Amino acid sequence: MSIAGSKLVLVVEDDDAVRHSTTTLLKALGYDARGFASAELFLSDPGCEGADCLVLDHHLAGMSGIDLLETLRARGVRTPAILVTGNGGHVTARAQKAGAAVLLRKPLSADLLSQWLEKVFAPKA
Repeated sequence: MSIAGSKLVLVVEDDDAVRHSTTTLLKALGYDARGFASAELFLSDPGCEGADCLVLDHHLAGMSGIDLLETLRARGVRTPAILVTGNGGHVTARAQKAGAAVLLRKPLSADLLSQWLEKVFAPKA
């Protein structure tokens, strides 16, 4: 079994088309993937506790992606997270402080996302 096939990546994105295309891409790359339309829906789903990686949009209706990441960190959840933003140079320091693996810009490049997932899942020395 490939590393990708054994990993669950959860996507929190409020744009239906972007969420669908991102989860479809992740599945094409061999990952198990599920999407959530909001941070609140994500937090209310007990199935998210088993995630291996999160892909979080920064700008969400309601709680933002970075607010979600900070909430998870405060709860002791250390799941690796990739934060995605359309314009958020101003959130770079906050994303780093919250422990995001990287802050990627939209439109999200399939190659770049794939590279970062490989980094996130690479065996640690």
